[in-house]
Amino acid sequence: MVLGLIGAFGAAVCYGVASVLQALAARRTATAEGLDPRLFLRLLKSMPYVAGLGLDVLGFLLSLLALRTLPLFLVQGVIASSLAVTAVLGAIVLHMSLSAREKIAVVVVVAGLILLALSAAEDHVVDVTSAQRWGVLIAAVALSGLAIALARLRGRAGASALGGVAGLQFGVVAIAARILPASYDPRVLLTDPATYALVIAAPVGLLALSTALQRGTVTQATAPLVVAETVAPALVGLLMFGDAPRAGWGWAAAVGFILAVLGAVSLASHGEVRVEEDPTTTPAVPEP
Repeated sequence: MVLGLIGAFGAAVCYGVASVLQALAARRTATAEGLDPRLFLRLLKSMPYVAGLGLDVLGFLLSLLALRTLPLFLVQGVIASSLAVTAVLGAIVLHMSLSAREKIAVVVVVAGLILLALSAAEDHVVDVTSAQRWGVLIAAVALSGLAIALARLRGRAGASALGGVAGLQFGVVAIAARILPASYDPRVLLTDPATYALVIAAPVGLLALSTALQRGTVTQATAPLVVAETVAPALVGLLMFGDAPRAGWGWAAAVGFILAVLGAVSLASHGEVRVEEDPTTTPAVPEP
């Protein structure tokens, strides 16, 4: 359980740093028309995006460790604190000032994390039916279709809608990782629908998020993402997988989860990245 908590907090740190790097790269890259996979190719030419992608991969591996030993609501609640990580690191390293509201939000997130950690109970083996495994794959495919449709939206509506879909896809990734067979036999993994759900949901979620960051502000894209990727899998874990905190600590788990999510949403604006205009690309103004 201790290793699981370390993995969850490590994933939050990786995701927090990666989000700023990817937002910076997305704003400096030509805007995509619709949900265009070629956006990935353009982004891969940007070192900040590549570095952020590497941190995402490391964060996913750490979250996978956590998801194998801890309930979904706990892992996703901790990962939601990645925005607090972004805010604190931004203040220390990049000298990005924190407003009084943001400082309070950081304290709220930390309080939520403490309560979640105190309520942690080691996970149990989940008995998942074939229908539930196929259901996760169907959800990944359906959300991919929804992302393609919503990518036609522009402005705030497009950023929020795609951010929400990206969050749901990341939630599918968490659920799929949770129910993957314990066996590392490729023959077992390749016959499990959850494997394909993970393979579909992860890249589509990243593409939807990158597109959302081009449609509007980081706040508009990130706030719905945080809510979707934490609340949806938490509910699935509680209602379908029998997730539960340790005996007598249900109140701490509920309050901690709510505080972590609300604090993270309040910090969404701190991930805003403003790219300065390149003076070499500004048309010269003719002299009178």
